[in-house]
Amino acid sequence: MSHIEQFDTLILGSGQGGKLLAWHLGRSGQRVAVVERQWVGGSCPAVACLPSKNEIWSARVAHLTRHAGDFGTTTGSVAIDMTKVRDRKRAMVEREAAFHVQAYASSGAELIMGNGRFVAPRTIEVQLNDGGTRTLSGNQVVVNVGTHAAIPDVPGLAAAEPLTHIGALDLDRVPTHLIVLGGGYIGVEMAQAYRRFGSRVTIIERSTRLMAREDADVSDEMLRILRAEEIEVVLDAHVLSVEGRSGTQVRIVVRTPSGKQAVDGSDILVAAGRVPNTRDIGLAHAGIELDGRGFIRVNERLQTSAPDVWAIGEVAGSPQFTHVSVDDFRIVRDNLAGGKRSTGDRLIPYTLFTDPPLARVGLSESDAQRQGIPVRVATLPMSNVLRTEATDETQGFMKVLVGANDDRILGFTMIGSEAGEVMAAMQTAMLAGLPYQRLRDAVISHLTIAEGLGPLLSKLPERAPN
Repeated sequence: MSHIEQFDTLILGSGQGGKLLAWHLGRSGQRVAVVERQWVGGSCPAVACLPSKNEIWSARVAHLTRHAGDFGTTTGSVAIDMTKVRDRKRAMVEREAAFHVQAYASSGAELIMGNGRFVAPRTIEVQLNDGGTRTLSGNQVVVNVGTHAAIPDVPGLAAAEPLTHIGALDLDRVPTHLIVLGGGYIGVEMAQAYRRFGSRVTIIERSTRLMAREDADVSDEMLRILRAEEIEVVLDAHVLSVEGRSGTQVRIVVRTPSGKQAVDGSDILVAAGRVPNTRDIGLAHAGIELDGRGFIRVNERLQTSAPDVWAIGEVAGSPQFTHVSVDDFRIVRDNLAGGKRSTGDRLIPYTLFTDPPLARVGLSESDAQRQGIPVRVATLPMSNVLRTEATDETQGFMKVLVGANDDRILGFTMIGSEAGEVMAAMQTAMLAGLPYQRLRDAVISHLTIAEGLGPLLSKLPERAPN
């Protein structure tokens, strides 16, 4: 083993939570090293959240341009320049990378580019990207290595060299016919974007409905929205085999309740879940245990089974959202300073950036039924929100869950324009513990989407008398 360099804190992986922790501790005077294999700021600004929303926005501009005549604006023919779309995204990624380099420099934390692997407790050997090896040890260590796209074990799929979201976000062409394996959040976002760029798109989903974690009415509405844009959706479909090579010509054979069928296309995008990046990084040498799914086992304080070793973000089994990794950072930061922060009491929202977007916070109806929580439910079509009459954004609905025996807001789901922003207002009321009547009777600015919260909450049935 080469000379061991000692640090106060050693962080493996530069994802959102890890880098924030590094910058904080570096500015606090600690000697901190971050080992990153490829992306300076982690996957979010390089190949995931920001790049995907960048290209989804380009797709929305294309969609609005094609429909400009509906709003009284005459345009000529619309053409998509995917090289320009990609270059716009790449320019944003370059700006983000420069910001991260500067943030590391100003914080005093050292960024080390290379492949890191545990060789002993709290000790990592790094094969440097520019050659050579360094061995690093930390008084405390944080693992923040994230996840990667799963490639299902289907005959011929790996050999077809399918796209994942990373490759799909770096294309300089519009696929003739994109076949998306998976009808979850990533698959649905990318399917709509590429349909708007001009691809024919087919989604193949093994469940009986899209986004199976959502309530049935949510899944049904999203299916209706996608099909209205001529996206083909094959449900309850089990992929049997794949032939050809993505980017040229492919054939996917699936089994459905009506029998076998073949789907021919030009490209495959696999969006079938995520796998933790825990293989071959020497966790056993560090005494770090995994759970049954391969994620690092942590307690509610994000401590691993190894003394003075913590895990942050998706690799710790945290919900797979960047904003959760940010909160993981806060939990570890405070606990390292002697605090008692926990993951057990947080209210986690999320937004799916389709058009219209889907947003949810708290319980869904199916959650409440599964947990035996009695609730009152109200829904409001987006067509009943006056703002949508002005913008023609009438698709979707709002839904709220309130306790059957009290007036606490327990959950909110929305498919509709500005859903993520409206959800934030509902989340704030939930965090404050406000009875729903306070929001129902609030004076909300006219003409806004959030104005619909009043009519929505007014539809709740009264609490049954004791």
